[in-house]
Amino acid sequence: MRKLLIAVVLTCFVAAGYGCATKAQQGATVGGLAGATIGALTFKNKLLGAAVGAGVGTLFGYIVGNEWDKHDEAQVQRTLETGKSDQPQKWTNPDTGASYSATPSPPYMAENKVYRDVYIKDEKDGDTIMAKAWRDDKGVWHLKQ
Repeated sequence: MRKLLIAVVLTCFVAAGYGCATKAQQGATVGGLAGATIGALTFKNKLLGAAVGAGVGTLFGYIVGNEWDKHDEAQVQRTLETGKSDQPQKWTNPDTGASYSATPSPPYMAENKVYRDVYIKDEKDGDTIMAKAWRDDKGVWHLKQ
């Protein structure tokens, strides 16, 4: 019973930080929790089953979540490279159905690099974040914050 209480408390802490995580981290969290539950229910040794299930679930959840991140990051890359300043570029992630828009600022030079600020908006809830991005010699944009 004590181990179950510890697992519930840990789950609450993880869930509280869920909104701040990347999609890969969110996928890993959900996969790990689902895997631990399934493993505990199916293995004779509940603790071992939960541990094995959590490991497998975390790995698969991370892989799926990371693919979603790659799609959205590719859209932000395209916006930074080809988007007109102050003009939003919208897309919908085919895996999640989530819709976003990215609005780049005009490019500027700093630290001998080309920078652009970009505002990324979640079209569903209206949340917007501002990030700075710099372009490397290969044309790849890197988000600074």
